[in-house]
Amino acid sequence: MGLYRSMAGTVRVSVTSADIPGLLAVFARENIPLMNVVPDGDLDIQFEVFRENYRKVREICKNRGDSLMIRGKNGVYWLGKSLLKRPVLMLGCFLLLLFLLWLPTRVFFVRVEGNSVIPARKILAAAEECGIGFGANRRQVRSERMKNLLLEAVPELQWAGVNTYGCVAVISVREKTMQEQEAREYRVSSIVAACDGIIVSATATGGNLLCAPGQAVMEGQVLISGYTDCGLTLRATRAEGEVYAETMHHITVLSPAECIGRGDVTENNSFYSLVIGKKRINLWKDSGKRDTTCGRMYEEYYITLPGGFRLPVALVKETVTIYQTETAVCAPQDAMADFAGEYLLTRMIAGTVQNGRESVVLLGDVYRLDGIYLCREMIGREKAEEIGDYNG
Repeated sequence: MGLYRSMAGTVRVSVTSADIPGLLAVFARENIPLMNVVPDGDLDIQFEVFRENYRKVREICKNRGDSLMIRGKNGVYWLGKSLLKRPVLMLGCFLLLLFLLWLPTRVFFVRVEGNSVIPARKILAAAEECGIGFGANRRQVRSERMKNLLLEAVPELQWAGVNTYGCVAVISVREKTMQEQEAREYRVSSIVAACDGIIVSATATGGNLLCAPGQAVMEGQVLISGYTDCGLTLRATRAEGEVYAETMHHITVLSPAECIGRGDVTENNSFYSLVIGKKRINLWKDSGKRDTTCGRMYEEYYITLPGGFRLPVALVKETVTIYQTETAVCAPQDAMADFAGEYLLTRMIAGTVQNGRESVVLLGDVYRLDGIYLCREMIGREKAEEIGDYNG
């Protein structure tokens, strides 16, 4: 009865009558059930009736000349009827219900555990390419297909598993560190010359040394062989050692005779945009120019939840500073020489530049530097060998 009353709805009324017992007798003859009857003096009484009986009660009171007043309405029916008068609230409640049903089926945060050598950023980037990212389906994330795709994307992994806890996906991995070390230890390789030069020093800690100080070697020549002739047998191993040589390098550097520089600041503007995942929404009409006249400062402000979980939603602020341009005559000889020296060092595994001879000429509107540099560098590079290869 209580559930039916709640669903059907009731009306609580107050009646003022000169004959309260007679009124209650009329309700009894008409089979109108009354609930929560409370006398309120000699001439007043309060009670509840079902919504479908209220009209009959009102007619009886009107015919008898009694005064009836509504004190309240209770039940799910009246609550639903009042909500129908507020469509915006109903729409919000409906969308909230859909969101609560959809939210547990998605992944919004991804973590990596079990890695020690491979950076977590690399695994997360590969996982996002495989479909394990913000908003991914929990059921698909835990499938064998996703695990196989992740292992193919990161060959350094021996095993990978994905577990979900609420909206968090945890990628558990196991690396191939031991297998890689064993493969490298038993791999057959030789050390060959990376460029032409004259040997200065040669040290072999594994393999057969085939060069000596003072010997001229050519690019690709075997310096330390992975094969050693032991008489009746041929021993194959991984060649190890260091070979230093004097080398000669020719470098040409070009630089414009005139350069454009920045002068005084003419304008300084700030623009904002919203980044959601990989989508970017510009909050301004024109993003402006991006050339040598502009300086650009980029700042990101991500939304971080308690516990350190960062949502892929960020407010981006770009500060664009526009400068005046000035044309000046360049004298880049020192800068060109420094660039040539730094470039040589980046090409070496180890070594130094002993000395060099440089010449700079002006060809129209371009400076040209021709340099010859004598270097002392390690020229040995490891090369994998296959059984049966001839290496000298």
